[in-house]
Amino acid sequence: MPGYVPHTPADQQAMLERIGLSSLEDLFASIPASLRVNGLLDLPPALSEPEAVRELARIGAKNMDATQAPCFSGDGVYRHFTPSLVPAIMGRAEFFTSYTPYQPERSQGMLQSIYEFQTLTCQLLGMEVANASMYDGASALAEAVVMACSIKGINRAIIPTTLHPAWTKVVRTYAQGQSIEVVLLPHEGGVTDLEAVRAALETPSA
Repeated sequence: MPGYVPHTPADQQAMLERIGLSSLEDLFASIPASLRVNGLLDLPPALSEPEAVRELARIGAKNMDATQAPCFSGDGVYRHFTPSLVPAIMGRAEFFTSYTPYQPERSQGMLQSIYEFQTLTCQLLGMEVANASMYDGASALAEAVVMACSIKGINRAIIPTTLHPAWTKVVRTYAQGQSIEVVLLPHEGGVTDLEAVRAALETPSA
């Protein structure tokens, strides 16, 4: 275990002295004694990996998953088929995250795919510049709202109430920091009211 513990006793003592404490107990003195564990935790004996897998499967079997009933989670979470090739490819280190790599010398595969994506996007859409990558879903939407308002010089964005509430919250969070007013468009039976869209677009700042 010593190879996996980053701080030696001498390191710990030096850090404690730096903040004016003499022991680890002093470090946690602000936590009431009634909330601290005294002694060892009452845990069962350790399990082997196969035993742990079986036990977790037994516990998990008490739940009902999306293959057994309709899923109403929303936000893109629904029953769908994923080809076995997808997790095999996406599990590779160079494709594991959609975020721009920080170490180009170790991310040539990902950077090459991003470059090809940018090139094709510019060719297809007749653009001079295309963005490389950003976080998925709600964050990408919020970035698009901020970018659109910045390019147009406006401070008002209109979005439908049919947008998932979690995504709407992310847009509002981004917009607040940019002093952008977020206007929600009403809907009827899940369909956005077109008259409300026309009225909102007539506002110069939208």
